[in-house]
Amino acid sequence: MTLDDVRSLAGAIRSQIAKAIVGQEAMVDMLLTAMLAEGHVLLEGPPGTAKTFLAQSFATTLGLDFGRIQFTPDLLPGDILGSNLFNFQTSQFTLTRGPVFCDLLLADEINRTPPKTQAALLEAMQERRVTLDGETHALPARFMVVATQNPIENQGVYPLPEAQLDRFLFKLLVPYPAEDEEARIVATYGKRSGPQRPADLGVTAVTDAAGLAAASAALDQVTVADEITRYVVRLIRATREHGELIVGASPRAAVLLAGAARARAALEGREYVIPDDVKALAVPVLRHRLTLSPAAEIEGRDMEALVADLVEATEAPR
Repeated sequence: MTLDDVRSLAGAIRSQIAKAIVGQEAMVDMLLTAMLAEGHVLLEGPPGTAKTFLAQSFATTLGLDFGRIQFTPDLLPGDILGSNLFNFQTSQFTLTRGPVFCDLLLADEINRTPPKTQAALLEAMQERRVTLDGETHALPARFMVVATQNPIENQGVYPLPEAQLDRFLFKLLVPYPAEDEEARIVATYGKRSGPQRPADLGVTAVTDAAGLAAASAALDQVTVADEITRYVVRLIRATREHGELIVGASPRAAVLLAGAARARAALEGREYVIPDDVKALAVPVLRHRLTLSPAAEIEGRDMEALVADLVEATEAPR
């Protein structure tokens, strides 16, 4: 697959998702970038902003096996991964697979369950496999997690552990729609009765797992120059030296940022990464990996603004 083919595929995916989702073009582009970069995405926003429906539409358009877990305070790790149950007829243990065995997993309201259960996804997200009773089971090669969470100010939520957050490529903030978009939403869905699925609105698959694998492989055609690599490293290291941060970004963040920049370049049909690719992705890659110092929190320092300042202060190659 060529980079022109990748652009054409991305355009077809956008067109299908637009049948079900009003607006949110930036969210769709970031999901496409994460898909190509083989990363996971965390969507944060108030209830009712179509986070779940966006993930369902995305999976339908990609032709992927879709799984969903509704995270609740009483959810157990076995409810996610599955378990080995004893079969009295065969006198053997049989694996009952949990919903994690799919291509695209929607982890809905992931921060409503305690950290112990959240941690059940760590191995799956990092290594695309799970271990049950000492036996390892592979997940699909295209396994991707799209998690949703309510803002931490909401009642009944648990903050995600740092190790969990670090495995998400992007944290995207889903805003309320603009007035014109909200009017279109009401006009489209206000007349309908009963639950709606993407397929009910004409959303169809335009590719499959093999096509997505070929699209990701096309990223090998995108060059990351040494000066761009150094730029990414300087930016990541600057987060560890900033006086208002007590936790900076890890080397994993540098690897993921570079990979996402390659995916963004591919979506724009370029065979090389430019500094603007890194700048455009710095906030969604870093906002959930950094921890403000107590003094910065008291002063009301905004994380997005801090990352933007770091990007501005880090010298970019010309």
